[in-house]
Amino acid sequence: MHRIADHLYLVRAPARGRFPFCHGFLFRGGGQTLMIDAGLGPELTREIDGLCRIDILMISHSHPDHILNWHLLEDRTLLLPCQTPDAVTDLDRLGVRYTGTPERGAHWVSVIGRPLGLQPFRKPDGRFDNGHMFALGPARIEAIHAPGHLEDHYCFFDHGSGTLITTDIDFSSFGPWYGNPEGAIKPFQKSIRRLMELPYRRVCASHRLPHEGDATQLFERFLDGFERQKQTVFALLGKEGKTLEEMVAGSPFYKNRFVDRVIQHTFEEQMIGKLLALLEEEGRVIQDHGRFIPAA
Repeated sequence: MHRIADHLYLVRAPARGRFPFCHGFLFRGGGQTLMIDAGLGPELTREIDGLCRIDILMISHSHPDHILNWHLLEDRTLLLPCQTPDAVTDLDRLGVRYTGTPERGAHWVSVIGRPLGLQPFRKPDGRFDNGHMFALGPARIEAIHAPGHLEDHYCFFDHGSGTLITTDIDFSSFGPWYGNPEGAIKPFQKSIRRLMELPYRRVCASHRLPHEGDATQLFERFLDGFERQKQTVFALLGKEGKTLEEMVAGSPFYKNRFVDRVIQHTFEEQMIGKLLALLEEEGRVIQDHGRFIPAA
């Protein structure tokens, strides 16, 4: 465990916090321990729980790497976002939520959900919404609804230590990810800009180590990722244009390196489609019989 503040600790996940893992954040105070997210892997989850019993598990959003081992703490207080749908109680419905169709959803369950050992959620003990404040000793943790990456995506600001936990606004070199049907670019951008205005002293994300001090450059570089992605899609059109299917086959983001081609196709189709919609809105692209063509 890495101490961030008197009452706050970072628990580094295996594989440097890369999928299917994510870092955990422990708040200790008032005789209780609260952990944000359950993506540490089974061995580390049990080890941390043995060192300091985890009383409360709070989920930032319902992506696999953040809910991976929640069931190891199923007898503790479980808190979910108000926006988390009932689909999390059934793997098949969760697969449809992630992919958009029953067929692709069933494939997601077979190649990702079950191999990871994901377990459906039980009914939570409580839900939180934007602005909810959790008091735990010196910690005053504000829940901040930050949709775009996923509709139920939350970040957290500890007023006690000035620590901003941005979860999957993670400043990765890949750039912003919105590959599920409910992912949305404009809300994602708005969420990032809201976080930038907070009076933080440090920024912590789920897949990188903490950044002390001003993180404006990190935020701006991450925001610039939307434009880079948009330019990538525009360049892929060439002069004659392409269909969405042809662009997805080009795999501009994953470079055909994703573990499963069906899921890769699904996620890139979502992202490319949303970027094309923006390009159409800007008047840079027109659509003609399913073909996307650069505007004259």
